[in-house]
Amino acid sequence: MAEGELDFWSFVELANRRLAGEFGFRHQLATEVLLTLNRASNIVTYDLEASVHRPRGHSWSAFRLLFVTWLAGPLEAKKAAELTGMSRAAVSNLAKTLVADGLLERAPGEHDGRSVLLSLSERGRAEMVEVFREHNEREHEWTSVLTEAEQRILVMLLDKLITNRDQFDVRGRN
Repeated sequence: MAEGELDFWSFVELANRRLAGEFGFRHQLATEVLLTLNRASNIVTYDLEASVHRPRGHSWSAFRLLFVTWLAGPLEAKKAAELTGMSRAAVSNLAKTLVADGLLERAPGEHDGRSVLLSLSERGRAEMVEVFREHNEREHEWTSVLTEAEQRILVMLLDKLITNRDQFDVRGRN
C-alpha cells in the first residue's frame, strides 16, 4: 500500500513494523492500544462537540464544566478543574465566559477568600437538561454497537488503566 493510501489501521500496522524492525522497540501492542484509545477518544469527542454542542454555541470544554457543575455543584473551581480534567486556569477563563452567557454563577468560596464557588444559573440548569437529552442520545448511538456486557468490560478495562497509573511516574493536571 502506498503511503498516500494509508488509513488508521494500516498506519498502526506500518508503525508497529517499523518501530520493531528499524528501531528495535519491543512494546508494539502498548503503542497500538494507546494509539487506538486516543483515536477513539478524539473521534467521539469531536463528534459530540460538532453534532451537539457547537450548534448550541458551546465547546466540549464548556459542556464538561457545565455538566460537572450541574451534577456535583455548587463546587469550588479547584474541584471543578479536578473533575473535568482541566487546568484551574482553563476553568477560570471558561467560567468567565459562561457567567457572561448567563449559564453559570460565581460566588466567593466558603472556606477561603480566594476560592470561587461555581453553580448553574436557572437558565443553565434548564439548558443542561435539554442539552444532555441530545448528548445522551448521541452517546447511546455510539455505544449501541457494543452489548451491555461489552460496555461494562470496556469501562472496567479503562478503569484498570486509570487506577493503576500510580505504578509509575504519571504526569497530569491532577
